[in-house]
Amino acid sequence: MRREVSIAFQTDKTPARYVALAQQVDGYDFDRVSAYCDAPFHPSFTPLALMAPHLRRARIGCAAVAPARTHPIDMAAETALLAGLAAGGVYLGIARGAWLADHGMTEPQPPIQAIRESLEIVRYLLSGRDGGYDGQVYKLAAHVRAPYPLPDQPVPIMIGSWGAKLCALAGEMADEVKVGGSANPDIVPVIRSYIAVGERRAGRIEGEVGVCLGAVTVVDEDREVARALARRRVALYLPVCVPLDSTVQVEPELMARVQAAVNAGDEDAAAALISDDLLERFAFAGSPEDIIRQSEAIFAAGAARIEFGTPHGMPSERGIDLLGREVVPILKRGFES
Repeated sequence: MRREVSIAFQTDKTPARYVALAQQVDGYDFDRVSAYCDAPFHPSFTPLALMAPHLRRARIGCAAVAPARTHPIDMAAETALLAGLAAGGVYLGIARGAWLADHGMTEPQPPIQAIRESLEIVRYLLSGRDGGYDGQVYKLAAHVRAPYPLPDQPVPIMIGSWGAKLCALAGEMADEVKVGGSANPDIVPVIRSYIAVGERRAGRIEGEVGVCLGAVTVVDEDREVARALARRRVALYLPVCVPLDSTVQVEPELMARVQAAVNAGDEDAAAALISDDLLERFAFAGSPEDIIRQSEAIFAAGAARIEFGTPHGMPSERGIDLLGREVVPILKRGFES
């Protein structure tokens, strides 16, 4: 099975910096370049459009868009436009989203059905069909069709999820599941078992749908400096991700304290609450050798892709160089095509 290594960026940058980062990443053998779509940061598509002309090989895509923020007709339209810029192709990630209520967003109900229908509408439009769509959540009139140039190839769909129901939906309909905010190899077989339910339901081959783990990444020759920064950065995500990981037992009171420190803007206090074991399971952190060790364990557990998330290093450009020079070549050595 082919294994992929990708890199992801938070969408909080100037146009010039998106371009510069794309130019830097293009010098290395990353299989994909992803942009987050976390509120209240820039939506994914414009940063990717700025980066696309400077990426000659990597597939690019959103990781991931929520129907609460982006209507599925816009997911399809933006993806089609991006496909016209991306030399290495595009993919689309769809997820329920996080921190929605904090930003005044209302999740379409029922949420799993909204994801199903979003995926169906995207494929309906990108295939050039008409005839309408009559869903429980979304409806399109019979005359509605994509009025723009369409991608030359089918667009792979990733579903972002930790949950059994949404992973089963991915097993039926998608190409991949991304577990966002995890570097824990123990979660991979759990997610695979969820996906398999949907694969069987749809008559697909078990294992056809890939699993990706992606998380905060900080790499530096000084592993302790890297891990200190990673603790501060991962604190934002832990209160969301830890309760979702059935293989990790953490007192809810601890996560409440981390969340309170994050809300107060006290990164140091939040970081001090994060143990080495917790950091290891929810971030890629340390020296290049540490990142390789963590990644190899995840691949050995059955993942098909690893995504190294922001901030990458101190500064980001240094971390990208270390990943591209010292981590990616080792991870891809001997991969089967």
